[in-house]
Amino acid sequence: MRVCGIEIKGKEAVICLLESNKGLYDIPDCRVRSLVIKDPDTSQGVKDFQFAVAKLAEDYRVEKIVIRERQKKGKFAGGAEGFKMEAAIQLIEGIDVALMNPSHSKALLKAKPLPVRFEDTGLKIFQETAFVTAYVALVEASLKPSELASIAKQGPAE
Repeated sequence: MRVCGIEIKGKEAVICLLESNKGLYDIPDCRVRSLVIKDPDTSQGVKDFQFAVAKLAEDYRVEKIVIRERQKKGKFAGGAEGFKMEAAIQLIEGIDVALMNPSHSKALLKAKPLPVRFEDTGLKIFQETAFVTAYVALVEASLKPSELASIAKQGPAE
């Protein structure tokens, strides 16, 4: 299964492709590390961003896009542009898109730690959150419902 992990920061969607095949992980080469919404205030700008993400998913045969969920209110809340980007990605036809809650991600990482140090992946440091999001999505997809329920009960790492 090939997933695209996304972390939205301002007007930028930082991406990381990750593939799992029989328990082995592979980071496919990708032509971009991030996509930027050039004009979030116009419908054409949002459509262009949506097209770029959809084309990337099509070209790299991505089966699922997973976006790291951001706070909707409070001191660390995401900005309006980011939520427009999130909605544009969620509305892409023909691809499964999900949001990954950070506390759920931490709980899964506690149960199934990364098999490799991030420094050894060859990715840029700013891609770390997107990489972890993609990894956690693959872990979640590989678990049985009973295993997921058990992890959810344990809660995230401290």
